[in-house]
Parts: sequence; C-alpha cells; structure tokens
Amino acid sequence: MRLNRFLHFFLAFTLLLGIVSCSSDNDDEQEIFYGNGFLISNEGTFGKPEGDVTFVSADLNLKQDNVFALNNGGAKLGDVLQMIAYRGENAYLLLNNSNKIQVVNRYNFKAVGQVTAELNSPRYMAFANNNMYVTNDKYGGAKYVSIYKASDGSFIKKISFTDAAERIVEAGNNIFVQNASFGFGNKISYINTSTNEVQSTITLPAGNINKIISNNQNVYAIAADAAGSYIYQISSAGSITKTTTLTGIVDAKNLEISNGKFYFSSGKSVYAMDMTATTAPSTPLFTVANSVDQYSALYGFSVINDKIFTSDSNGFTQDSKIVVYSTTGAIIRAFTSGIGSNGVYPN
Repeated sequence: MRLNRFLHFFLAFTLLLGIVSCSSDNDDEQEIFYGNGFLISNEGTFGKPEGDVTFVSADLNLKQDNVFALNNGGAKLGDVLQMIAYRGENAYLLLNNSNKIQVVNRYNFKAVGQVTAELNSPRYMAFANNNMYVTNDKYGGAKYVSIYKASDGSFIKKISFTDAAERIVEAGNNIFVQNASFGFGNKISYINTSTNEVQSTITLPAGNINKIISNNQNVYAIAADAAGSYIYQISSAGSITKTTTLTGIVDAKNLEISNGKFYFSSGKSVYAMDMTATTAPSTPLFTVANSVDQYSALYGFSVINDKIFTSDSNGFTQDSKIVVYSTTGAIIRAFTSGIGSNGVYPN
C-alpha cells in the first residue's frame, strides 16, 4: 500500500476532515508497522469469511482496513473474529465460527501458524504458566476449556463444564472462567494452572454476570439483577474481596478499567467512577446515538488509557461506526471499521 503525494496536505487538515484511510496499490507499495496503534477486531457476517482486522495509528490519523488480507496475499481470515490476544511478537486471532485460531506476527501481520485441534465454537482465550486456555461453548452442545502449549499450540487436555464457558482471564498466573453468558449465570471457575484442574468455584452473592476482566492481578466481575448492578473484586486466590453496589444503575455491562477508574455501560449510556468510590455516579459520562436496533449501539466498548472506543455494529448490514471519546466524554474522532466491530486492542 502507499499514501499518495498529497498525504502531507491531508494530514495537515486531519482534525477538520477526519481520519485518513490507506488502501492497497500495486505501485510504490510499502509495509505498515502495526506496533504503534490499535487493532480493531471485526467479526464479519455470520456464515461468511468476512472477519478481519482494522489498524488505526496511535494518533488516530491513519487507518487501514482488511489488514490480514492485505498482508497475506488476499487470503480470507475466516468467520466471526471473536477476539485478539497477544503473546510475545505474535497476535492470536480467534475465529468463532471457523473453529480456529490464526496466529500472525503482530507487527507485520504475516501469518505464522494456526491452532485448530479441539476447538468447537471457541469464545475467548488467555495465557498463563506457558499454556494457552480457550473457552468453547457450542450452542446446545459441549462447553469446555481446551488447553495448549503456548510454545507450539499442541493440545494438552480439556476441562468440561455443565454451565457456560464464556470469558476467560488470567490473574496471579491462574485462570478464571466465566460460567455465565447472555446475562445468565453467577459462577466463576478458578483453574489452578499448576495442575490444570478446577480448584474452586466462586459464586457471586447477587446478580448475573455480564463480563469478567483482569486488572492488577485481580479479577473483576460486573453483574446485575432486578435490584441493581454490582462490581465484584476477586483476588488471584479466588476470594471475593470487595463489592461495589451500583445503586440506581440497571443491567450494567461492558466493564473496563483504566487509570484507576471503572468504566461501564447501562443501555446506551456510559459511566465512569473511581475504583475507590463507594457511591455510583448519578449521571452518565455520555450517551451514544441511537442505532438501527437495540443491540447495535454499543456492540463494541473498549477503554485504553485516555481513549474510549465505542462501536455501533449497524445491524451487521454495513461497516461499523467507531466513535472515540475522551475520558471527559468529548468526541475525539469518528470513522468506520469492518462489519461487526467488537473490540479494540492496543498494539
């Protein structure tokens, strides 16, 4: 790809005219270094190999769509890009409906390998103790964590569950599995990575889990019930150590942590509060625009340092709308990404 001779003119007016996109060109082609910016995972349309990645530079002035295809001879990445994970110089692109994990160099996006063994509707993944842990949750079928050697992707074993096997995070070099999905379920399984067995099950006292994340060697779960919403802090040893009650906020979800603050959403509104606060915020930081349906408006939500990325999936009928806000709620930039943008990852 190349940027044409008028690039410097365009960049001078970036703040007024919006983000600059670059596209493939047969002449004067040069590689982009992807290690100084953000990667956006785009699911694509279910049942079609449209999943791919969008790159945006750290200053949000340069964007490139279809990153995998552009750097791998036009090859299709696959069906439903669920998430991206990193280990060393590699990025792991988990494809839910293709039942594979595509491994690429995170800086030039050249393919370096794949993992396909014992994957059945994979959902999320995490690394711990030199192993890779992947949740699998087939609708109406098996639910388990498949475990691989991180060094070569070879299969080790799987751990089966009766309840859902959804998000998975590492804390204190151990693994925590969210046994809840689509707002149903209140359990988290703690896997000891020395034995690769479930050591304990954590049951939240109130609320169904919407999301778990890891931060500073703790696990945080955001949950909700008819009475309200809650954020639970869970130690790397598997104990609930703190509960923050979000009084007056219903069905809180999309939990993120950045610079000592919780960020989460309720409906189309986004809230922020100090992690040490004992009172929930009374007003949202901002509210996103209406979308074509109730599920699209905040399909993707990521907070990275001083930037809040929101994604409107546009009903999966066209490219997603990405709006980037400051941590004060001001809009910094808006641009389009691929179909079904679901997350942003710093690279």
